[in-house]
Amino acid sequence: MPATKKLTLADFLALPETKPAQEWIDGRIVQKPIPQGKHSQLQSALVTTLNLAIKPGQLGCAFPELRCVFGDRALVPDVVVLTWERIPLDGDGEIANLIPLAPDWAIEILSPEQSHTRVTKNLLHCLKHGTTMGWLIDPAEKTVFVYRPKQEIEVFEQLEAVLPMPEWVEGVTVTVERLFSWLKF
Repeated sequence: MPATKKLTLADFLALPETKPAQEWIDGRIVQKPIPQGKHSQLQSALVTTLNLAIKPGQLGCAFPELRCVFGDRALVPDVVVLTWERIPLDGDGEIANLIPLAPDWAIEILSPEQSHTRVTKNLLHCLKHGTTMGWLIDPAEKTVFVYRPKQEIEVFEQLEAVLPMPEWVEGVTVTVERLFSWLKF
């Protein structure tokens, strides 16, 4: 079987956007899975909850599926949180389209057909390039894995457990129970 040609970052960024998003890893396009109900609900609730707490005081901003280009990769975490002063702006003072940096906080929500290993590799790549915290949320197991640079991975599954937040996040407390309660209607 012939080897596939690697794509340059410039070529990848020139491609039209797709839904679901594509990532560029080691010169190859990796298709993200189509978000399903649990994934979409958790993503929406997290972005809303975080922004209600951190945007008014200009501490930061949470974005759903924002492409970040750094460290020879173009990744699209499910939720990207940037501190206010690190949000790239264009000449008009609006958020730039190209985000050429690692998120301050990357949150991934595992989909049923998604590889835990691939998502973990992406979070570790983020940490290697300046991300201060990563969450991997597994809705099927009702578990949250918390990643920090050069620290042991923490596992949160007890309902009353309070999930750690980056130290600059103020005004929001999320327990495991609260996080997964967002799935109920």
